[in-house]
Amino acid sequence: MKLSLFMMPLHNKEKPFAQQLAEDAEAFLLADELGYHEAWCGEHYSSSTEAISSPLMFFASLIPRTRQITFCTGVACLPQYHPAIYAGHAALFDHLSGGRFIFGIGTGGLQSDMEMFDTFDKNRPDMLREAIDQILKIWTTDPPYDIQGKFWNTKIRDYHLEDLGLGHFAKPLQQPHPPIAITASSANSGSMKAAGLRGWIPVTANFIGAWSAKTHWQVYESAAQTAGHRVSREDWRIARSIHVDETDAKAEAFVKAKDSPFDHYYRYLFTLWSHDNIQGAYLPSPELKACDADYTMLRDNYVIWGSPATVTRKLLEFREEVGHFGHVLMTGHDWTDKDKMRHSMVLMAREVLPSVNKAIGALV
Repeated sequence: MKLSLFMMPLHNKEKPFAQQLAEDAEAFLLADELGYHEAWCGEHYSSSTEAISSPLMFFASLIPRTRQITFCTGVACLPQYHPAIYAGHAALFDHLSGGRFIFGIGTGGLQSDMEMFDTFDKNRPDMLREAIDQILKIWTTDPPYDIQGKFWNTKIRDYHLEDLGLGHFAKPLQQPHPPIAITASSANSGSMKAAGLRGWIPVTANFIGAWSAKTHWQVYESAAQTAGHRVSREDWRIARSIHVDETDAKAEAFVKAKDSPFDHYYRYLFTLWSHDNIQGAYLPSPELKACDADYTMLRDNYVIWGSPATVTRKLLEFREEVGHFGHVLMTGHDWTDKDKMRHSMVLMAREVLPSVNKAIGALV
């Protein structure tokens, strides 16, 4: 199993933006130093809590300061853009990073962004499919372009001037294109079906139960078989909120403290989902009713906390429940206590992951 870092990122809204960015950068730099495999970062415009509007721009600032980590959009919200915009930005970033890039795409999940970009009442899954199809067409063919769609048209005909180089898009460094990934956060997800049909990398969110996560591989594998793709569980990424400390008691006290990073994170999400009455989709069991739940139920069920030995055991139990997956994405949370959060990342890389892989090896 490989270890990566995923961040929305989500902070206390009162924390200055410059401090948020500095802490996020420090977390990813530490991940690179510790050998984390990938860095995932979300894209949100209209929230002081989730404030990185361009993961590519943010990651570009880290390229010369990192050694080996692969940068991944988590995700590029394609329904919010003309396809040519992300075709250009992603191809440029692929070159800047030397090919250390995975193109994570999705429909977007922040309600205020949907309202601002006027996509609330649109068919966002159809927009996503059309956008990525046009992006791939731009990357894999040469001008002139006349790509007609339901939502966008991409045309360069009159100003395709070959002798001047006009009309040509930059192609990605990775050919024919960077790996494409798609995230999912609901049971029997349509996104997982799309990923399976297209041969894309499946990524499961950290704020859903094992029962829901388990359906992701089932849907993905079935769709891939239908399309004739060979898939491997080694490619499946699952994100989890994790906190490692010296003892179980220390870890539990920190996770459950009022306004801890984990307490704040799940209170924020539960409140946001409750606004749209969709919190029932994210509960730890399908038998639970939304009216019987509060955010502490999510916090206490979804955060894997404890000593290195306890976190190792809990991760293996989770793996036993959902089936093998090749990448665990440790979810980054607000650094209310920088030393504790850094120490957790260190323990995860140096003690937990080797123990998990030793146990997996013994089971094979």
